[in-house]
Amino acid sequence: MMEGSCVCGAVTWRFEGTPEGATACNCTACRRYGTLWAYDFEGEGIHVSGPTTAYVRGDSLGFHFCPTCGCMAYWRGLKTNAEGKRRIAVNLRLADPKVVADVPIDHFDGFETWEDLPRDGRCVRDYWF
Repeated sequence: MMEGSCVCGAVTWRFEGTPEGATACNCTACRRYGTLWAYDFEGEGIHVSGPTTAYVRGDSLGFHFCPTCGCMAYWRGLKTNAEGKRRIAVNLRLADPKVVADVPIDHFDGFETWEDLPRDGRCVRDYWF
């Protein structure tokens, strides 16, 4: 299990287990937020709590951040899938660095091709500095 929180501690998340990878996306939002996303379904592999404010982008997702300290905590899908599940991703940068250090980085080109790119061997620890 992994846990993360914003700077002031008002918003928290829990990821059950260990994510297969952390996605570094270069879309116009994610590159500005500087996030590393770990995905699952809300209420299953990921649990979030605390007050957030959402920036809703288009008709697919909302980026949730702490209204007090401003940390980007997670994104949540606006719609559910056919099974009634809602996709959600938490920002691994809000976790203890030692806990997420070995999670491999997955690259996603959300700016041009909207495709997954090959892994290059880097892990979250390589993104701290």
